[in-house]
Amino acid sequence: MRHLISPLDFTVEELTELLDLANDIERNPEKYAHKCEGKQLATLFYEPSTRTRLSFESAMNRLGGKVIGFATADSSSAAKGESVSDTIRIVSCYADICAMRHPKEGAATVAALKSKIPVINAGDGGHQHPTQTLTDLLTIRSLKGRLDHITIGLCGDLKFGRTVHSLINALVRYEDVKFVLISPPELRVPSYIREEVLNGFDFQEVTDLEDVMPQLDILYMTRVQKERFFNEDDYIRMKDCYILDKAKMKLAKEDMLVLHPLPRVNEISVEVDDDPRAAYFKQVQYGVYVRMALILKLLELA
Repeated sequence: MRHLISPLDFTVEELTELLDLANDIERNPEKYAHKCEGKQLATLFYEPSTRTRLSFESAMNRLGGKVIGFATADSSSAAKGESVSDTIRIVSCYADICAMRHPKEGAATVAALKSKIPVINAGDGGHQHPTQTLTDLLTIRSLKGRLDHITIGLCGDLKFGRTVHSLINALVRYEDVKFVLISPPELRVPSYIREEVLNGFDFQEVTDLEDVMPQLDILYMTRVQKERFFNEDDYIRMKDCYILDKAKMKLAKEDMLVLHPLPRVNEISVEVDDDPRAAYFKQVQYGVYVRMALILKLLELA
């Protein structure tokens, strides 16, 4: 039995197989419409989510399976003090596979240690978000044709942004990937990412988005996350640090992609939505295909 807690749980070769499967699902959905009949997915979301939770539910429904679970901690026995360990033991009796989101780093690891079914980390605090990373990799590969020889700009909240941390961990395994880390000093990528993951790799840290726009193949925008701040004054001061608009897009390459894990607040102006380089809504669709592929792989149905 395998779990997905980190993007590094799969080798590069296994990632390629997974992305190939997701692309085949995109082309031939009817081929997979009944693969999970008789199977149950449990979605355990201790933290609010729209895209990730509904994406998992859509994925399982499209595979012919069923979904059970809860959307907030308040609607679960966690409100009564039940531990993650006990919850996953119980859920293992009801479902065949589980997707868990939790505000505490490491919660999915704890669940995997006690679970009798595969556990998928759907986001744990500011740590990892591996299925968003799979979505990002599929989007880049599908629209760019490659995952190597690219320059990617990661912009916004790089300190608390688990999507950023996961994506960096995944992309350092590909050849000639250059990272441009764009953030205010207070929201720089954590030191352990710089020292343990990016050490020896080509990366630069900057505060000005406009200066680096012309060199980027991909711009990965993120929102400044209010829920991660302890001080509201700090959040208010930094929430509008970067706003991508038409003027900034004029500085970019004609084939640059704009990605965003969503939800968007105001860091991408709606005027950018009609630009053919805006790929963040396509990204959402790719998320369904890659989660379908992941469910099949972990249930050993493909």
